[in-house]
Amino acid sequence: MKERGNFGSKLGIVLATAGSAVGLGNVWRFPYTAGENGGAAFILIYIGCILLLGIPGMVSEFIVGRHAQANAAKAYDVLSNGRPWKFVGYLGILTSTIILGFYAVVAGWCLQYLYASIAGQISGDAEYVKSYFVAFSSDPWKPTLWGVAFILITHLVIVRGVQKGIERASKLLMPILFILLLILVVASCLLPGAVEGIKFLLHPDFSKLSSSVLLEALGQAFFSLSLGTACLCTYASYFSKDTNLLRSAGQIAIIDTLIAILSGLMIFPAAFSVGVNPDSGPSLIFITLPNVFQQAFAAIPSVGYVISIMFYALLVFAALTSTISMHEITTAFFTEEFNMPRKKSAWIETVVTMLLCIFCSLSVGAWADLKVMGLSLMDFCDHLTANYLLPLGAMLACLFVGWYIPKQVVRSEFTNNGQLKGYLFEFYLFAVRVVCPIGISLIFLHQLGIV
Repeated sequence: MKERGNFGSKLGIVLATAGSAVGLGNVWRFPYTAGENGGAAFILIYIGCILLLGIPGMVSEFIVGRHAQANAAKAYDVLSNGRPWKFVGYLGILTSTIILGFYAVVAGWCLQYLYASIAGQISGDAEYVKSYFVAFSSDPWKPTLWGVAFILITHLVIVRGVQKGIERASKLLMPILFILLLILVVASCLLPGAVEGIKFLLHPDFSKLSSSVLLEALGQAFFSLSLGTACLCTYASYFSKDTNLLRSAGQIAIIDTLIAILSGLMIFPAAFSVGVNPDSGPSLIFITLPNVFQQAFAAIPSVGYVISIMFYALLVFAALTSTISMHEITTAFFTEEFNMPRKKSAWIETVVTMLLCIFCSLSVGAWADLKVMGLSLMDFCDHLTANYLLPLGAMLACLFVGWYIPKQVVRSEFTNNGQLKGYLFEFYLFAVRVVCPIGISLIFLHQLGIV
């Protein structure tokens, strides 16, 4: 078999792995959740959850991937000496494939809205914008074709390999994403009345804090960093042996959190400026925000036009960095486990996820009667992965690293075989053995409505 690819630089490691974490959830979930749950008070709790749960969880998956230098399934197999822990890797591969299938549907919506923005097709009053989205999302083929197109774009990156494909794309997409976001934040914050939106997001309201808010922050930290998908494990298998795992995890968490907060500073000032109370979820970015941009920049329509294009370009880039990472998980698996050429492995994942994307897309449109346990196929896949597969995968990864792998092996990876001091190793080990399992259990129970 050909020698495995590796990231060529430390910058490539950070940008590619941060790109896997940065996604549409940073734009449509975090800002609304923070604003509704105490603003800056929620953000402080969220940062605490990142430190106690997110970073230790990331480091654990990094340790498994880098030590084994193999795909997720093989990595767990190597470290467990053939014991059944290999199924944790399979679980991550399955989870990422399902997520890519339905995530591509929404990513395709973003791609279509980018095209529609350029063509000037979504300008009009609020009712027109709403009817446009309803008509598009219920169309039997348009959303499906855009979703398939997004997977094919992802495929084009993956087949080029780790350095020429994933790393090169990440070095291009992440800086552009950040620049676009900064421009949109400045434009939004300069609008009349924008200060109220800034206060909504950043003013600490400790009266709203409760156990439920704590669990929301815990869940947001968990899902935002892509824990439980095997993505971090797969990417870490391309890390060099001198990569500082703890520092890399910290840098990635900072980038992810910063982009989430900036997304709020892009959305809320503009919304409050025109007196619109922003919703969450798809309605925010496909119904509410197009109307907000038009109203906010009504005096200079050309500016509103450019802002709309930049916003949907931002969403497309954010989605693409995530779909690339999810695709790579299974591509690496087939390449290494079955000794397949990379292109053939990538096509297997592409075809499987395209089929899932087609059925998920049709289940919320032309085939609305296609239900699984009372949910559309798309909502069922979302529910299955978010409530069961992701927490289970992350829990097993932490238990595996914290309690099964010999402590000296974990320490060796944490300290780069003694090259780093490792002052925080004991704290990390306590977090991954005790704090993370408890935190993930609470997230799991909260998602199920038990606590």
